[in-house]
Amino acid sequence: MSYLALSFTLIFVIITMLVSMWQKLDLEKDIAIGTVRATIQLLLVGYVLLYVFESKQPMLIILIISVMITVAAWNAGKRGKGLKGIRWRIALAIGCTEILMMTLLLGLHIIEATPRYIIPLSGMTIGNAMVVSGLFLNFMKREVETNKGEVETLLSLGATARQAIQESLKRAVKSSMIPTIDGMKTVGLVQLPGMMTGMIIAGADPVEAVRYQILIMFAFTASAAITSIVLSIISYQLWFTKDLRVISL
Repeated sequence: MSYLALSFTLIFVIITMLVSMWQKLDLEKDIAIGTVRATIQLLLVGYVLLYVFESKQPMLIILIISVMITVAAWNAGKRGKGLKGIRWRIALAIGCTEILMMTLLLGLHIIEATPRYIIPLSGMTIGNAMVVSGLFLNFMKREVETNKGEVETLLSLGATARQAIQESLKRAVKSSMIPTIDGMKTVGLVQLPGMMTGMIIAGADPVEAVRYQILIMFAFTASAAITSIVLSIISYQLWFTKDLRVISL
């Protein structure tokens, strides 16, 4: 795609802004900023990846993945505003997920140990883990607000913090995984996922594209489960004060 053809895609942005103006949604500024940021960020990433793919330096791969995890943790951590130390816990949960996924993918020779495979798959895995982390925190806030009385009653009866909040954790973990599981049920019928579509547009064999998409869907499911479970284990204490009073956000 030429830059001229790419510039024509701004028509979609203009249409969105006109609709916002028509409906008085007051989203024009956010749309404009988002468009500029997305364009600059993606172009920069494209040139960075071009350099990394050619250099094949392991430290550059580690650096890029570390930046991905840091940004993902920072963004997902906004959902847990008021929980001290939540961002490094999210980073730890996502990091554990990334290490496990890459160990399996590379150890079982499912993908080649090259930047061309490692970085895109890591980006998709980390991105999915970020979304799951944000969903988990949203559902936990709702659970804590709704069941605060129940949790405090259990604490008064001698339950530990983990025992008192265990059911809320389970419901939050389950709820955070629902979008990923629902996506697996409808993939190929309701939507053709981005990776598969991109490979087909680039000229790849559709069957080969499907194989890679199956890999991604299975990896997403595993990463969603691992991230939410690990995050629940290492963050449940944050919902209590030192004297075991429930925190309301």
